[in-house]
Amino acid sequence: MNDQDPNLNIPNNWDRRGLPAWSFFNPEMLEMEKDMLFRRHWQVVCHASDVPNTGDFLAFDIVGERALIIRGEDGEIRAFHNLCRHRGSRVVGEESGTCKSAIICPFHGWAYNLDGTLRGAAQPKTLPDLDPVEFGLKPLEFEVWKGFVFVRFQPGPQPSVKQILSRLEAEVDQYNTEDFVPTGDGFWAEEVNANWKCVRDVDNEGYHVPMAHPGLQDLYGGNYYDEPLTDGSNRSFATFRGSPGRLWSVRQYKNILKSPDNLDDTHKDAWLYIGMFPNFVISLYPDSISFYQEFPISNGKCIQRGAVYKHKNEDRRMRLSRYLSGRIDRLTTKEDEQLIEWTWEAAFSSAYDGVVLSDLEYGVKAYHDELRRLFPVLTQEEPAAGTVESQNAALLEKVKGDR
Repeated sequence: MNDQDPNLNIPNNWDRRGLPAWSFFNPEMLEMEKDMLFRRHWQVVCHASDVPNTGDFLAFDIVGERALIIRGEDGEIRAFHNLCRHRGSRVVGEESGTCKSAIICPFHGWAYNLDGTLRGAAQPKTLPDLDPVEFGLKPLEFEVWKGFVFVRFQPGPQPSVKQILSRLEAEVDQYNTEDFVPTGDGFWAEEVNANWKCVRDVDNEGYHVPMAHPGLQDLYGGNYYDEPLTDGSNRSFATFRGSPGRLWSVRQYKNILKSPDNLDDTHKDAWLYIGMFPNFVISLYPDSISFYQEFPISNGKCIQRGAVYKHKNEDRRMRLSRYLSGRIDRLTTKEDEQLIEWTWEAAFSSAYDGVVLSDLEYGVKAYHDELRRLFPVLTQEEPAAGTVESQNAALLEKVKGDR
């Protein structure tokens, strides 16, 4: 792709077309994506340090699903559907907080122990005997990887998060991500007026950095490169440029930053991004770590959500470094939002007849390939209304039969 990634083998002739325009606004396609990509794939919720003490909880909503992460009396983290077994109310209404000794449903007062078992229903004489396990909160499949908590709402074909990210684990290990703690700023969320796939189309390539991101170009410029999606994960890496920096934030960041001793020479002055299909990215910097994700609300609206974490024993110098890297990141996010919305608008133009991808955008192609593998209907003209799911199922059966 460029001089910094000699180990990537990109074929001389490859399909440079993107996804069909209809994939960005077809309502049946969106419902299939919600089910397969957002309910059946792993979704990051938080870092373990967001629920540090007994009874601490965090709630997370996505595509109609509601998750509850809580730390029990035994110190263990658990994940449940945020759904009372009585009438389906949320058992916690706030995004975060602490349950002192029990989870109390705000609708009728049913009480659950911190391990999810039913402690007792309000006015129990009006109800039959209820088994505390059978009528306890419904557990969610979850996994903690390097301190980050993931859930899966429905069974899916993917292996564990650890298996998906295993090839990148040794590199991530040196950051000691389990030891980071929240900054106190909480989670950020931005509403973007675009199909969620437009976020991935912008995020999966660095070809636009020189033109669209002055801060990143000043920080690392041509030292940035992307490695495309492979077996569910991808990687991007950039070492800092040798110059002091032209922009104030970049210049001060390079001057103040003193990287921790646990980072090797390659990573002391570098930013690393690790991605997992379909929508998880963790940013690993010498001064902080963060994650971000996007998920759909409708075809023309999605949410970007994330959080930043700091070194547990952060000193003043590291805090200033984190402020400066965060300033660069915030500007980059706003710049990307505009590009995302422009990408979305293109699909509605009468002149739009597809895209032509550069070698520097091979990561976009690799991501599209995974979507086309799961949804082979994306290789076809737009199906008639009401037939997208059935045509996709037929194509999947055909692929299965051809093996």
